[in-house]
Amino acid sequence: MGIVLKQSFQNTVTTFVGFAFGAVNTLFLYTNILEPKYYGLVTFILATGAILMPLMALGIHNTIIKYYSVQSERNKNGFITLMLLSPLMILAALSLLTWAFYEPIALFLSKENPIVKDYIWYVFLVGAALAYFEIFYALSKVYLKSVFGNFMKEVFVRICVSALLGMLYFEMISLDFFLKALVGVYLLRTLCMKLYAFRLYRPRLDFKFPKESKTILGYGVLMVLGGSVALILLEVDKFMINQFIILDNVAYYSVAGYIASSIVVPARAMNQITYPMTANYLNTGDSFELEKLYKKTSLTSFIASGLLFILIILNIEDLFLMLPENYRGGFFIVLLIGMAKVFDSFLGNINAVLYYSEYYKSVLVIGICFALATILLNLWLIPAYGILGAAMASFASIFIFNLVKLIFVKLKFGILPFTSATFKVFATLVLLAVLFDLLQFQFHPIINIGLKSLLIVVMYVGILYRFNISEDVTGFLSKWLKKNTP
Repeated sequence: MGIVLKQSFQNTVTTFVGFAFGAVNTLFLYTNILEPKYYGLVTFILATGAILMPLMALGIHNTIIKYYSVQSERNKNGFITLMLLSPLMILAALSLLTWAFYEPIALFLSKENPIVKDYIWYVFLVGAALAYFEIFYALSKVYLKSVFGNFMKEVFVRICVSALLGMLYFEMISLDFFLKALVGVYLLRTLCMKLYAFRLYRPRLDFKFPKESKTILGYGVLMVLGGSVALILLEVDKFMINQFIILDNVAYYSVAGYIASSIVVPARAMNQITYPMTANYLNTGDSFELEKLYKKTSLTSFIASGLLFILIILNIEDLFLMLPENYRGGFFIVLLIGMAKVFDSFLGNINAVLYYSEYYKSVLVIGICFALATILLNLWLIPAYGILGAAMASFASIFIFNLVKLIFVKLKFGILPFTSATFKVFATLVLLAVLFDLLQFQFHPIINIGLKSLLIVVMYVGILYRFNISEDVTGFLSKWLKKNTP
């Protein structure tokens, strides 16, 4: 777990830096600089581009991680050539379809919000940039180099957005230029990721593709469904809000959703390095290391996500006081999405175990069923309950889908992520939540948040260290204390 802990820590720090910039952008800059309808437009463009990404990538980013480790040195160039060229066919077909049917597509997407009509190509370009970024990032991850890619994914774009919003505020650029530059930032990030990946391994164009190319591409096509399922569960709510109610609500929902999404930061950071390791253990049949990694990623992710969840819930009222009035009042949205994110994190590397194993087809069928259920729930709940309905639909779908995955892994692999430490962490979180819910400060919201958070973190970390609940956490803290003790 040495390389996992090291890169997970680096990625977690990087991701939190990115989320700090993202928080400033989402909670303060966007909400004060852009009108809600334009903030909603930005959210719609990025969310819809993310939904299109798996199709545009043709599942290649997952395919690289699954099959790269079994390629011989002689086959690597042909394999990478196949991986890089295959998505171009999809991009060419989609671009022709978008050009040919632009008006019907635009009319469908702008039914409730006419402003969307002029930005369909922006969605296409963002989706294409996201697709090839993930492909080049996957090429770096198979060499267990995840930190630079994580920086580009989590920090680079958000810093650029902060700068662009600042320029927009001081009228150095127009709104139209801002939207164009936002798309340009995603394209530039993809170019940087390509240059880094090719530094690790510079492939030569080789049209001698692997003999099992049909199987490899077939897996990628199925992963389109897998990636689409994951993103439908995560992003379709923002897309569907646009279809039923005014675009301003996408902005309000996005703020509450962003607050809750910080819960998965540690798990996302850890997954960048554990996913290729999981694929390797599955390819070599090392069930002992697979179970060990499953349990450790679950516990470590639960420790971090649980802490973030109670920090958010216990400080949410003070945080809302710092936002413009229109963006307040999303407590139940944060609560529902937050609980779903904690469950997501608790399952550790389960998605890698499923998608890189022989059972991926069964999981995809289950996932498709839940993606359809998510869409149906949104169709029912958004018209009835607005943005709260979107949160209810997301929570129900994600919770039940994760529960099914948990049971499936138990049945097929005979392993569960639970350990005695899991229940100790849960008890600690409940204790802290009850204790600090009763403790209220009467200072400025920033002071209230800082003081309460500091007390919670110190007590939480102290309990984990005192009772040695996690070997990885205790080991890290021991090393840190030795270094900083005179």
